[in-house]
Amino acid sequence: MLPIVAIVGRPNVGKSTLFNKILGQRKAIVDDFPGVTRDRNYAVVTRYGAPFTMIDTGGFEPVSEERLLVQMREQSQLAVEEADLIIFLLDGRQGLTPADREVAGILRRSNKKILFAVNKIDGSRQEEQMVDFFALAAEELYPVSAEHGHGVGELIDVVLSKLPHSRPAEDIEDMTCLAVIGRPNVGKSSLINKLLGEERMVANPLAGTTRDSIDTPFTYNKKRYLLVDTAGIRRKGKVSAHLEKFSIVQALKAMDRASLVLLVIDAQEGVTDQDVTVAGYAYERGKAILLVVNKWDLVEKDNASMGKFVEKLRLAFKFLPQVPIVFVSAVTGQRVTKIMKEVEIVAEQYSRRASTPELNRMLEDAIRLHQPPIVRGRRMKLFYMTQTGTCPPHFVIFANSAEEVHFSYERYLLNQIRETFDFGGVPLRLSFRARQ
Repeated sequence: MLPIVAIVGRPNVGKSTLFNKILGQRKAIVDDFPGVTRDRNYAVVTRYGAPFTMIDTGGFEPVSEERLLVQMREQSQLAVEEADLIIFLLDGRQGLTPADREVAGILRRSNKKILFAVNKIDGSRQEEQMVDFFALAAEELYPVSAEHGHGVGELIDVVLSKLPHSRPAEDIEDMTCLAVIGRPNVGKSSLINKLLGEERMVANPLAGTTRDSIDTPFTYNKKRYLLVDTAGIRRKGKVSAHLEKFSIVQALKAMDRASLVLLVIDAQEGVTDQDVTVAGYAYERGKAILLVVNKWDLVEKDNASMGKFVEKLRLAFKFLPQVPIVFVSAVTGQRVTKIMKEVEIVAEQYSRRASTPELNRMLEDAIRLHQPPIVRGRRMKLFYMTQTGTCPPHFVIFANSAEEVHFSYERYLLNQIRETFDFGGVPLRLSFRARQ
């Protein structure tokens, strides 16, 4: 599990600028795949040796009653609750404000590690303006310029020194990890209980049931699995009803540990933006996904209802065109046994390896059916193909012009691989390299 760093502060202090500077790119998440709805507030930082998850929060207005600002504050509070380390960003030009004092008090009550960073400090002359911020009783102030990069490297060194090491899941080398994720009250706990055949989780119709996240090992068909349950259901007293919407961090933490994701959807409520967002993050991380539509017994239906619902799912998750879909009822047990049958199929596809001769025969057939594009007046040549990894399956094609393959032709080749070797709905990765 990757440690989490949250950047918190008042509006317009430069949080997003610092976020992008640390990440090393203009946008937190790049929309490589059309149809994926993303929050753009979460990213995994890997460029400093020790990876960590970074959260860019909305502006923290501690006393405002304006609805939008209240929601932003609540999202920030969730980020604080989940974070291992907090970067409290202050505005060096504007100076210390009463709102800064309020936010500092809230952060201290979280009992989390806090780094006080003063932004918009471009040199030693501006550092003299930082004196007022020592009134926050900070042990040390870190001057930075998020826009120009001044002091950001030093701040990152301190961040890395204070973060806990990534925590691998215990004794799961020979297990297949399944992360059960979904919004509050979609029936995750009831579904897990039904899969296990016992009341392992506390199932309650009220969102906010107090319980700890529980990892449950079990055996199915002589294979070992680990169910990684996620909160989505938050602790009472620590978060408000609005915060139930912002459980993405919990899903990210579970996905870091799992190879397969069971995304549970409420059949009565249908697909929401958050469902699509979480699925997008899972796909981006290369995780295999199984859509589980729960509470199907509560839906008024006819012979065409399931087909129509599948059409809606395919439209909403169009970046997952062949992902398996299972309609279940965790209460009655209807079709619940089908979940593990699908999990077995997906797990096998996820770890499948195609032979190099078969891949190159497929590549020849694909080129014969649809020639590569012409680049700079010459037709691109694809020489050789091999599989370099699994979980997810990763393929490499050697070409004479590796950096100019159009995404449409790459998608065509991926579809050919998927159909030829029956990779189903698992994510595939394809890279191109120039032949020496």
